[in-house]
Amino acid sequence: MIRIIIALILFLSVMAISPFLIDEKGYILIAMGNTTIELTVLSAGIMLTLLFIALIISLKLLRGGLNLSFGAWNKLAFAGQRRGIANFNKGLAAYMLEDYSQAEALFAKSAIPSKRKQSAYLLAASAAAKLSLDSNTNHYLALLEKETVKLQDVGLESVLVNIKLLMNQDKAETYSQARSLIDEHHKQIGHDARLLALEIDLCIIEQRFSQAIKYLAAARKEKTITDGVLQAWQRQAYYGSFNDIITQHDSKALFDNWQALSRKVKQQEAVLFAYCKVLAENKIIAPINNLLAPLLKKSPSSEFLKEIRSLPITQADELIVIVQKQLHKNVHSGKWLSCLGHLALMSGQYSMAEKAFGSLIKLADDDYGRQYDRQDLHALAQAHSQQGRYQAADSIWLKASAL
Repeated sequence: MIRIIIALILFLSVMAISPFLIDEKGYILIAMGNTTIELTVLSAGIMLTLLFIALIISLKLLRGGLNLSFGAWNKLAFAGQRRGIANFNKGLAAYMLEDYSQAEALFAKSAIPSKRKQSAYLLAASAAAKLSLDSNTNHYLALLEKETVKLQDVGLESVLVNIKLLMNQDKAETYSQARSLIDEHHKQIGHDARLLALEIDLCIIEQRFSQAIKYLAAARKEKTITDGVLQAWQRQAYYGSFNDIITQHDSKALFDNWQALSRKVKQQEAVLFAYCKVLAENKIIAPINNLLAPLLKKSPSSEFLKEIRSLPITQADELIVIVQKQLHKNVHSGKWLSCLGHLALMSGQYSMAEKAFGSLIKLADDDYGRQYDRQDLHALAQAHSQQGRYQAADSIWLKASAL
């Protein structure tokens, strides 16, 4: 627009000064070989001005045509990619809305045209896993593997999701694939807590308990791993390790292994109860009494006493005496009544268990608050059943199911 205005100004300027050039026309002579062109200064100026204006208009039209052509070509050339990106975004929305079937189809459809193969295949595998379509999940993971060669190509996060998807299928072959992936990126375990957590989980699944225990030391240093998760790992790993020792060797080997543990490790409740559970399952009672009796004489927490419920102690007389002494100090203590009831039930003293649980339930009626849980009610129902009181047992089972 500015150029056109300038051209018009020049044209008008020439028209304005042309009267002054009429008397003094002047001549311009152009000779090219045998051809001679003679022009006045006025006509030459007008012709150049008109030529300049025509040139500007031509350039303007030509550039507009080129822009139109490139725009049309761009729309045609990248139409498929835009549709792919649109389908990918729709897939994300469907995934967030938990429409996993639609999400899987959209991600699979958008993978190639959107040029987001890695993300699309990974999300499609995740959507298929939500639907428990293991064959589809493995298909997308196989496609993902073809697209990714190096860790920097896909990122550790994608590798972690891949491993989780494989482990969640709960199959020997997928566990093997997950193991291969973890081993392939094994150097990252010391630098990434998420991969370390998957390694410990997989070691426990593979029953490589000793290896899992070795990793627990590193896991304790990771701030992102909670105490609850650590205790669950300890419970499973040490129980598996202790059980392997007594199965493959004998009780002496188990005792020697326990003695070899550091004092700090033995004081951890998850490790202590894992050891006691193996002892109880093999009816080795004396070491259990030696470990638990001193602790029961103190003031253990409710959580500690609840852990005792998981121990199948068939001879609990020594521990029952200690618990009864604690009850004499506080007859309205729900945690001690519960502990007494479970110890009595496991040792076959059903009448004592029935009375303990009855007193525990009565606390709620006496305005001491409900201090029992579903496991206490289940134990009371078993005590009734063992004494032939099936109607009472059914009533307690119904009460437990409603809790």
